[in-house]
Amino acid sequence: MKRLVIGILAHVDSGKTTLSEGLLYNAGEIKRLGRVDHKDAFLDTDTIERERGITIFSKQAQICLADCEFTLIDTPGHVDFCAEAERTLAVLDYAILVISASDGVQSHTRTLWKMISAHNIPTFIFVNKTDLENSGKEQLIGEIRKYLSDSAVDFTCERDDILEEIAMCDEEILESFASGGNVSDEMIAQGIGMRKIIPCYFGSALKNEGVAEFLHGINRYTQNIRYSDEFGARVYKISADDKGKRLTHMKITGAGLKVRDIINIGNNSEKVTEIRIYSGERYESVGEVYPGSVCAVTGLNSTYPGGGLGKETDSDDLKSEPVFSYSIKLPDGYDAHSALSVFKRLEEEETKLHVDWIESKQKINIRIMGRVQLEVIKRILSERFGLCVEFENGSIIYKETIANTVEGVGHYEPLKHYAEVHLLMEPTERGSGLEFCVDCPDDVLDKNWKRLIYTHLKEKKHTGVLTGSHITDMRITVINGKAHLKHTEGGDFREATYRAIRQGLMQAKNILLEPWYSFVLEIPMESTGRAMTDLQLMGAEFNPPESDGKTCVIDGRGPVEALRDYHNEVIAYTRGTGRFNLQFYGYEECVNTDKVCESIGYDCESDIENTADSVFCSHGSGFNVKWNKVFDYMHIPLRKNAIKYEETQVKREPSKIVADDKELLRIFEMTYGKVKQKTHVALKTRKEDKPYKPKPVKILPKYLLIDGYNIIHSWEILKRLSEQNLDDARAVLISKMCNYKVMRDTEVIVVFDAYKVKGADREVEKTDGISIVYTKEAETADSYIEKTSHELSKNYNVSVATSDGLEQMIIFGSGAQRITPAELLKEVENAEEEIREFIRENNIKNSGYAE
Repeated sequence: MKRLVIGILAHVDSGKTTLSEGLLYNAGEIKRLGRVDHKDAFLDTDTIERERGITIFSKQAQICLADCEFTLIDTPGHVDFCAEAERTLAVLDYAILVISASDGVQSHTRTLWKMISAHNIPTFIFVNKTDLENSGKEQLIGEIRKYLSDSAVDFTCERDDILEEIAMCDEEILESFASGGNVSDEMIAQGIGMRKIIPCYFGSALKNEGVAEFLHGINRYTQNIRYSDEFGARVYKISADDKGKRLTHMKITGAGLKVRDIINIGNNSEKVTEIRIYSGERYESVGEVYPGSVCAVTGLNSTYPGGGLGKETDSDDLKSEPVFSYSIKLPDGYDAHSALSVFKRLEEEETKLHVDWIESKQKINIRIMGRVQLEVIKRILSERFGLCVEFENGSIIYKETIANTVEGVGHYEPLKHYAEVHLLMEPTERGSGLEFCVDCPDDVLDKNWKRLIYTHLKEKKHTGVLTGSHITDMRITVINGKAHLKHTEGGDFREATYRAIRQGLMQAKNILLEPWYSFVLEIPMESTGRAMTDLQLMGAEFNPPESDGKTCVIDGRGPVEALRDYHNEVIAYTRGTGRFNLQFYGYEECVNTDKVCESIGYDCESDIENTADSVFCSHGSGFNVKWNKVFDYMHIPLRKNAIKYEETQVKREPSKIVADDKELLRIFEMTYGKVKQKTHVALKTRKEDKPYKPKPVKILPKYLLIDGYNIIHSWEILKRLSEQNLDDARAVLISKMCNYKVMRDTEVIVVFDAYKVKGADREVEKTDGISIVYTKEAETADSYIEKTSHELSKNYNVSVATSDGLEQMIIFGSGAQRITPAELLKEVENAEEEIREFIRENNIKNSGYAE
């Protein structure tokens, strides 16, 4: 019998649950079609899901046909539960991607496609809601081919009509088709299984149109999976039933599993007491399951999500991580240790809920993905465990790493104890995590002691010295050590190892890392300038926008701290038509390290539990040695060519801006004659080695004139954007200068060469307080700026931003200052950074808690 596990994924409101109902109904598994809006859908089993209308927990349903058995798994789509979705994808044989015909390929659809592709899962596409107004099959197929895969084929057409399209996707099929041979179902199924062909079906799940044909297509064009005779299983989820029994959800990948079988999990041997096959809320107890089956097992207490049983190894390929941390406020009189046991139990079930016990404060901290997950956890604690808690002190989860290689030394020698450890600590690439190695000969340190040091390196979450956050992205190698034949005990090497890590960190150049999201922003064309300005102000990095004439799609990445609530702004300024989808990206260097460190207020020297100091012995008693003096007392010399961090001053070349300006002035005077004004006014620049100190003068109002197209083609980001859409580049420049005006209290005039209708007079527009000038026909921006700067310089302090050499010389003659595009860009970036700081401080003041 063919046994397959099929997952169903979709963007919001595409009809994923309705399609699941239709598949179950047409297979005869349910007698009537449920509906999400009626809150009676077969797979909407949780009250929280029904209230919110989103999938939070992965659930399964069984579909049995004549010669096959499908396990349909509904996967969470919300970013807060993407870790559980990732675990579920690891057990899928095929995937169904649902697309709404009325919405087309959305940004989140593309995100889901990337996840499916990363796991190399063969995929069927179902375009739903074809009964509503839509752009038509041809355009929808075109979108799918453009944004997802060019191997998409409309399988609702007659077979003979699509054979040529199918043949173009697979060389083997093409050869058979070209020679006039038969193209069998098996050949097509093989192409689908290798992801060379993406079959697309169309219909309306709500009206049960096209669903039966889709089910038939899945049965017809899927292949059975071959499994080995050796037992194996992948654990993807841990849960509890309504009686509190622990359930291990797994996919059998080899041999089979029977009740009362003994399974080895690490050093434990545990017996299977019950095997359940779930379908919605119902389940059937069976005595045996076969390869390809998904089941829930009781009796196993040492399993965990991502764990491998039998021949399967553990998987550690989750891309998502918790990015927020909260402290738990327990009800008055509630025992903290009792609460900890509840949270630890919940931690087993929630894939990306991490629970930390702070011994010194007798407090519980949790690390989570986001606010929705927080609300779900609160409901579960209340309804299942009767524990009503509050969450406080919400913050971003930072990490720390190092930028250079150091050798850390830890020595622990109170009376009748002895251990010394030397660790080589090297930075590794971003996102690589921690790697522990041993490079120490057995004749230097006994193998048992090295194994003990290695264990101590791995057993603890080591903290950094900037904020006390966990360290990451480094390789720590045991390179030397020393024990005493009589006095060394196991705990001595623990103390020496911990101190060696901290001593190395204290020497190193430390880097604070913050979490980043990757994002896809979909907005109307008219909102492009606003969106790009917002993203730049938030410190995001993004690719040039893609546009189809009506909507614009921008993808990129940026700090979680800045992006986490931006979806509310998108909804506001697009009047509900914009979409902003986030996924965890990774950790990058923090943009405001000093401010974060100051707000956290961590003092590494006062952290007694994580000390960097060592203990030596003299005259029968131990004494403490500060971390920076350990090299004077250590018993083992440093490894030859070991690198110790020494802070050095980087000598900067003197600014050449003044010299360049003098050269321009010399050329101007040779051409046009002596300048009669005070030269220091024209030569004044933003940065000087020796600032000029003029006599007190009257402070004049400031004007800044900008050669618009010159700046667009001088700034790299605007230049790239202009190659795609000049209007967008112009809008972004104007938006940036509006922000600059506010922060610098400067009147700004942006001048563009004859842009509007040919033959029209010069036009001036006002946008958020700045003037936009479109020169008249045959009038260049240069000539307008020259005339205007000459007039304004009589009563105002005028600066002109341009890279045009001749125009710069003319500026000197009028008494205006010149600003290069690079200087202007720097000033604009500084102004934007001030805006970001203001927003951060304002958010902190106005929010009840930070997430």
